[in-house]
Amino acid sequence: MDFDEALLNACSPELRTELLTEASMLAQAFAPEGRAEQLEAMAASLSSGQRDGWMHRARARRMAAALRHLAKGSES
Repeated sequence: MDFDEALLNACSPELRTELLTEASMLAQAFAPEGRAEQLEAMAASLSSGQRDGWMHRARARRMAAALRHLAKGSES
């Protein structure tokens, strides 16, 4: 089972769209090459608790899942 996909699928369609849009914007700003390893590193940073105070743990976890989702798409 892919936990990240399950987490994203558990979100409302609106929240899922918001997360994927925000993840795409973050990727364009901080990983413009869009390489999977860059996106995975960003996701790992969020998941490990290395985030700014503005992002709650649950939101960071969902954002990490969205970044990993993008990383899987960039491997194709």
